Amino acid sequence: MSTNETPAPIRIGLIAGEPLRMEGLNSVFERKPEPGQFALMPVTGTLDQLLADPTIEFLVVDLNSSAGRLEALKEISRARPTIRLVVIGPEGNDQLVMDAIIAGARAFLDLTAGPRVVREAIEVVVSGSIWAPRRLLSMLIDRLLSKQDVGMSKSGPYLTVRERQVLDLILEARSNKEIAQELGIEERTVKAHVGKLMRKTGAENRIELSLRALNGSLLPK
Repeated sequence: MSTNETPAPIRIGLIAGEPLRMEGLNSVFERKPEPGQFALMPVTGTLDQLLADPTIEFLVVDLNSSAGRLEALKEISRARPTIRLVVIGPEGNDQLVMDAIIAGARAFLDLTAGPRVVREAIEVVVSGSIWAPRRLLSMLIDRLLSKQDVGMSKSGPYLTVRERQVLDLILEARSNKEIAQELGIEERTVKAHVGKLMRKTGAENRIELSLRALNGSLLPK
């Protein structure tokens, strides 16, 4: 068997309440992947069908034609806690963006995003990062920090120098690719460091990891 076989495309579930919106989502996948991009395959069906399919780990949800909006995201998160969501919603609603991220969205795009931008956002999410305006991520962290227990322990696990460098860049909402370029290491090495940070801290995602670091419950004095 050849060792140069093309990897199987990553299956991306698509949810939209209107045919035109679904057609627009499908157009994201018409262009062949550029060098360095993932091979992606759109999968359509009802929400129940997509959530029941274990091969689908990523879901693009168009909230512009959904009345439930946040409730729909929460339902998805309850049914499949590990599924990664790319959300397309109305523009100019910072509160909705933050609420969507809290509900489990890894990316939030508005109606002005064209197929290329949507594709880029999916790529970022597939690589393990978050796509959202950095100012909103900063607002989100401030909001969540205000709810943290001020009495939490200030002791934390030992971090290597490189892990601290990676963590500092995560706090700046840098993607794995950006961190790799900044530190002069490979992207897969960054992913390994992020995985170690999450295992050491018990964090389930990058936002929780950031919160633990910022409130002092992760880093030793």
